[in-house]
Amino acid sequence: MDRPAVRDAMLLILRVVLGVIFVAHGWRILLIDGIAETTGQFSAWGVPQPALSAWVAALGQLLCGALLCVGLLTTAVAGVLAVFVAAAAYLVHLDNGLFNVDGGLEYPLVLIAALLVIVVFGTGRASVDGVLSR
Repeated sequence: MDRPAVRDAMLLILRVVLGVIFVAHGWRILLIDGIAETTGQFSAWGVPQPALSAWVAALGQLLCGALLCVGLLTTAVAGVLAVFVAAAAYLVHLDNGLFNVDGGLEYPLVLIAALLVIVVFGTGRASVDGVLSR
């Protein structure tokens, strides 16, 4: 039995939870750890163009996370964030095994899967996209 209201509520919860996580990560890079510290960490991990990558990570996560929370440009934003996380998984987590406690792929894989749910199923009616598409 199809229950659009339940689907929309679950997509809203998923969007907001993911959006808050990404806003928090962007906020941390930008205002807590700082770009200089993040650049140093990215450099140690072998991330290409660490200074530029730090800015892209900070602003990208902050902006895309906020857009995800309100549901604006949702599928595109979820796709962009999935690419960000996939890049982090490849550059940082791949050599650390599966488990998150060891810095492994566990958490990035869960984030990618959740973001792909939004890419595939959309934003739901409880979003700016949903209101604009009516």
